[in-house]
Parts: sequence; structure tokens; C-alpha cells
Amino acid sequence: MGDTRTAVGIVGAGPAGLLLGYLLHQAGIDSVTVEIRSERHVIDRVRAGILEQTSVDLLHNVGLGERVSREGMRHQGLHLAFGGVRHRLDLATLTGGRGITVYGQNEIVRDLITARRAAGGRVVFDAESVTLSGLMSDRPRLDVRTADRVESIACDYIAGCDGFHGVCRTSLSGSSIQTYDRAYPFAWLGILADAAPSSHELVYSLHERGFALFSMRTGGITRLYLQCAPDDSIESWSDDRIWTELRARLKTDDGWEPNHGPILQKGITGMRSFMVEPMRSGRVFLAGDAAHIVPPTGAKGLNLAIADVWRLARAFDAFYRQGSSDALDAYSERGLRRAWRAQRFSYWMTSMLHRSDSSNPFDYRRQIADLDYLVSSRAAMTSLAENYVGWALD
Repeated sequence: MGDTRTAVGIVGAGPAGLLLGYLLHQAGIDSVTVEIRSERHVIDRVRAGILEQTSVDLLHNVGLGERVSREGMRHQGLHLAFGGVRHRLDLATLTGGRGITVYGQNEIVRDLITARRAAGGRVVFDAESVTLSGLMSDRPRLDVRTADRVESIACDYIAGCDGFHGVCRTSLSGSSIQTYDRAYPFAWLGILADAAPSSHELVYSLHERGFALFSMRTGGITRLYLQCAPDDSIESWSDDRIWTELRARLKTDDGWEPNHGPILQKGITGMRSFMVEPMRSGRVFLAGDAAHIVPPTGAKGLNLAIADVWRLARAFDAFYRQGSSDALDAYSERGLRRAWRAQRFSYWMTSMLHRSDSSNPFDYRRQIADLDYLVSSRAAMTSLAENYVGWALD
């Protein structure tokens, strides 16, 4: 049995937990990060890949922007497709030069693991179990079991960065935590294809058969999504069926369609909105997917996690450097304001671009009218662009 002590115990070695540990190290604050999955699993899982301008700026400011600049794909616009026509929104012009960058979440994780190791930071992968104890005390503990030892880590604070299914949020049930949940009546079937992207920018498409999204991961790998039923099985979607549906929903009257290639990965992900209020209980703080889930249509999940840990790291810095707990006390309120704003935008994008089993021809025509207004009004395009490229950190 090993007993250790740290200032901040971080549960979860995804981008939120790893970035928080990195920012705390820069501030001279000790931390330990524990993760129940293997390092390989954390790196290899394909998740979000769109970084807001604010997220990219932050990575550069803290010394993590070298590979993002070299390998990330900066976009200054995106396309909305409906009625057989693609309409381009010039994000940069509409927002004073701001844009987005396509750079996979797994690549951010890879960069952060390298940086944490180079700084001598402690990250524990493959934990057989992680439990929280002493949550009502001023010294909560992480009890971590690995293959070769059991360790009890006494912490000043615990940061729950372990996602929706993690132990941190569920450990707080029965406290004053309030949750808000909405399940959507559709899911996304996502694929990675060994095919060069046929467009330099993303294409969001509304079709009578449902939503589709054209994206990419690299100059040679295309990322594509199809709306499907939440109870669909991936086995019912053959490669031929996937490509047939993608062509039908994405092809436009000018002949554009996604390039075809071998499918490298495919999977189905349900869509939901979820919020926890507050994002703090005593000395436990929630960040990223442990605190909020947004539907992926608005590309906000990863960026919300980055904003959370930036805010939390600054609050810890103020506490340990100046003895002020004001920023820690304001962490939840400020985070919830940003997260609910992201929920609003993501819900709007999702509702505008997806077809429900309960929808009728009126609903589809209304969606077309929404999109037609959007691409005809500079004010409407500016609103979408400002939300899509992201808000200043606060």
C-alpha cells in the first residue's frame, strides 16, 4: 500500500485531464493524472477534430502549437448544402479573420502525453480501479489500484476529467448536483476513409434522406458522417451501403461528391445533450464531458473541455500563488454560462440539419427555408460564424 500526496488529483487522461496537468505544471503546481484505459487506447480512439480559433491560440500560447501549425488544416470557411447546391460561408471575413483548424483529438492527446513526459509529469495509465473518498473533508483522496500496487493519493483538490461514464460525476450523486438531459432521436454513423478530401472545407448537408457531413483528418484521409437511427447496428451498414448513402446525401448539382476509398474505421455514436449544475461539489471540480455533453453538430465538445481546464488552471494558480479562492468559487458559474451557450448553438444546428422520424413534409420545407434565409442574410451568417469559430476565453 502506497500513500502519496499531491495538490491536484486529476482523473482522466483525455485532452481535458492531460491539458490541465500540463497547465498546472507550467504554473508550478503538483498534480497526478490517473486513467483506467491504456495509453494506446487513449491515443487511438478517433473523436473530435475541429479546433476553434481560441483553442488553437491557447495551444500556441502555452507551447503546444508546433505540430498544430505544421499538420493542422486551417479552414476559413465552410459549406451548407441543400437542394443540390453548396453555399459557402466565409468564416474569416464574417469574424475579422478568425477560422477553425482540423486537427484530430488523438493528435492533441499524443502531443500532451509527449509534453507531460518531457516535463517529468506523472500520468498513470491502465489503472484497474479508481475511487474517490473523503469528499466531505479538506483532503479528498484518490484510491488507485494498478497491476502492481494500491496507492492512496491525498489531494487538496480533485479534477474530474474522466468523461460522461467516469467515476467523478457519479461519486457526487446524492449531493446538490442537478442534471439536465436530452436524447436525440437519431445517431451519427462515422467513418474514416482512405481517400483524399474532395473539398478543402467542411460540407454540412440537409437531404430528404437525412443529414450528412463531409470532413477530413489529413490530406489523405476523409472523415464522413451519416444520420442514422440510434438503434442501428454497424453490422447492418455494409461499405457499399454507406457509400451509396453518402453519395445520395452529399452530391450536388455541380457534380461534387466525396472521393471514394477503403473504409478504415466505422462506428455509430448516439447524440445527446447533458449538463451538470454546478460543475463543482466541495473540493471536486468537473471539466469536459464529465460536466457537459453537446451534440457534435456544432463542434463544441473538445473546445468546451479546453476552455474548462484553462479556467480551472488559472483558478488553481490564483489560489496557490495569491491565496485567493475567488476564481475557484466562480469556476462553475462561468463554465455553465459558456456551456449553455454551446448547448443552444449545437441544438440549433442539429435541429436545422437533421430529419426526425416524426417530421413531415412541412418540417422539411421549414428547414429548407431556415437554410435559405441563413445563406441569404449576412447577419444570420455572421451569427453562425461567430458561434462556430468560438468565443473568447472567460
